[in-house]
Amino acid sequence: MIFLARHGETPYNAEERFQGQVAVGLTERGVQQAHELAAVAAEREWAGLYCSPLRRARQTADIVAAGIGLEPIPDDRFMEADAGTWTDRLYTEIEADDPEGWAAYHETDPDFRFPGGESLEELMERAVDGFVAVTHGGRLPALIVCHRGVIRAARSHTHIRGLETFMAWDVPNGTLEPL
Repeated sequence: MIFLARHGETPYNAEERFQGQVAVGLTERGVQQAHELAAVAAEREWAGLYCSPLRRARQTADIVAAGIGLEPIPDDRFMEADAGTWTDRLYTEIEADDPEGWAAYHETDPDFRFPGGESLEELMERAVDGFVAVTHGGRLPALIVCHRGVIRAARSHTHIRGLETFMAWDVPNGTLEPL
């Protein structure tokens, strides 16, 4: 079985700013969330710990690793979506400057692509490839520390409801959920 965990809070999360694949670290609250996640994870036996190599996920995974005694294995397939030109921008700025794109993102139009970045379909395909590799690698149960977009894509895929449900999945920072 695979479990997914979202990294702890970052300044970008608190500001409601797109992070994309930027190297953003955790806030003090995010570090606390990572420690709480580690305590929850320590209640289970794990054979594998994987993570996105992005700073916020790696920081969280390192804290979890100390609690469960496994070294995190970074995998690019678990990185957040490339948000293209939306990276570093506040949600309110994007909504004002690109209302059609913002609406397409929030309505989870299956054809949505971050301007200059990745489509939700590409994100889902990449993440699913990673989950398959973890499963075939045999280090199960596994915990993957990643990002909201990856978890939403995974949920949309595994629940066979499609990317139209991408925004329907609430994924708070520091949560642990089965795939």
